[in-house]
Amino acid sequence: MPALFGEWAPRVVAAAGVGPGDRVLDVACGTGVAAREALARVGANGSVAALDPNAGMLDVAIRLGGAIDYRQGAAESLPFADGAFDAVLCQFGLMFFSDRPAALREVRRVLAPGGRFAFAVWNQLETAPAFATLAAVLDEVAGPRAANALHAPFALGERRELLELFTAAGLSRVALATQPGNARFPSARLLIEAELRGWLPVMGVELDEAQMQRVLAAAELRLAPWVEPGGQLTSAMSAHVVTAQEAG
Repeated sequence: MPALFGEWAPRVVAAAGVGPGDRVLDVACGTGVAAREALARVGANGSVAALDPNAGMLDVAIRLGGAIDYRQGAAESLPFADGAFDAVLCQFGLMFFSDRPAALREVRRVLAPGGRFAFAVWNQLETAPAFATLAAVLDEVAGPRAANALHAPFALGERRELLELFTAAGLSRVALATQPGNARFPSARLLIEAELRGWLPVMGVELDEAQMQRVLAAAELRLAPWVEPGGQLTSAMSAHVVTAQEAG
């Protein structure tokens, strides 16, 4: 999680204007990276709730601590009252929602008048060269289905389509800022293993061990340009941060 998301949590929370006393919701919170960042900003008079459909992610988030109201549920049907929050966050979850317009309507519903939100989504795959390279290796070695699983997180990278999704939801003051960032892994092998043994199975793609070893061998060679002298892999990975405000 820190390799991909650590640098973005402070940016997303700041983009939503989270401050002392705010009531904040983190949608698709995962292990609570953004929720904990929000908690540090709202102070004793504020509150943070967080929602995710994945029980395993929530278990990790709860173990990491913090006075956060974690709940299991879907963005398309938020278990909260109308106008319950001053700010809603979503860090790299929107592309996986089953009904994105419905989820955005729910965000509007739970925002108080004048409430703000900030959603982050990854830019297009070609702007993340290490991941684009790994996707190409997967396509060559394991086939298009495996490669497509790696394309999925970048599904909302096209700016115009992304803006249209938000403006259609009826939110006001919609703005999009594309921000540079980096993915940082202790080694190329750890990046590859994380995708092969972690992400691909989540997307329903199971490779056998022989296929994994072939991908590892090929991808380590192809990812060498992004490996630093100490062995760490660092690759550019930019994101779009979309902000908007409910009418006051």
